[in-house]
Amino acid sequence: MLEKSLLLIDDDQALTELLQEYLTAQGYTVQVASDGEAGLLAAKSGQHFDLIILDVMLPKVDGFEVLKRLRSTHVTPVLMLTAKGDDFDRILGLELGADDYLAKPFNHRELSARVKAIVRRVDIQAGLQSDKQKQNMIEIGDVQLNIAAQTVACNSHEVELTGTEFAVLRLLMSSSPDLVPKQAISEQVLGRKLAAFDRSIDMHVSNLRKKLNMFSEQEKIKTHRGVGYVYLGEL
Repeated sequence: MLEKSLLLIDDDQALTELLQEYLTAQGYTVQVASDGEAGLLAAKSGQHFDLIILDVMLPKVDGFEVLKRLRSTHVTPVLMLTAKGDDFDRILGLELGADDYLAKPFNHRELSARVKAIVRRVDIQAGLQSDKQKQNMIEIGDVQLNIAAQTVACNSHEVELTGTEFAVLRLLMSSSPDLVPKQAISEQVLGRKLAAFDRSIDMHVSNLRKKLNMFSEQEKIKTHRGVGYVYLGEL
């Protein structure tokens, strides 16, 4: 297995040194940027990163602005580090395209578990490109999801999705017209159980709706409040 490369953007020197040592010991290559401006330059330098770990509170350019600028050109998975108990930070990060979040202070094992889950999901999606036995295309109504190419089109318009949004859409479409519980989405896409008051899945689905609605007026995803979601068939 190829060594995975991580970009850690955080201005807490003591924390970054500790995380760099901890993650390196687990087989990752870790590059550190100490402010938002340096983080953007590193992310857009052409070097490949499997995951970006991005703190919200950064000098020069804050984490939200970094994520916003990054998402205009890159789909690299992003794990955001937010303030403990700050729902606004978590929701805004997800709205801007973060794949997952982790509140500070956190246990290093929890961070490692989140990193592994995201990297594993990306590896699985990449593996599908060379697996000829897998279904190559899922098409429902005016939406076409190409598993091999990792692309989505709605009414012949390409829809730009993050890796997590693509994984959620694929799970919902492949399960249609059955209901998919939020717990199942969290476990299969984020690689973790859904915690109480965790709105991650809700926000990813909300982002999907907004992006699909840019090219179609038909409702695609029906919410069963408190339970899960159903991708609707042709209307």
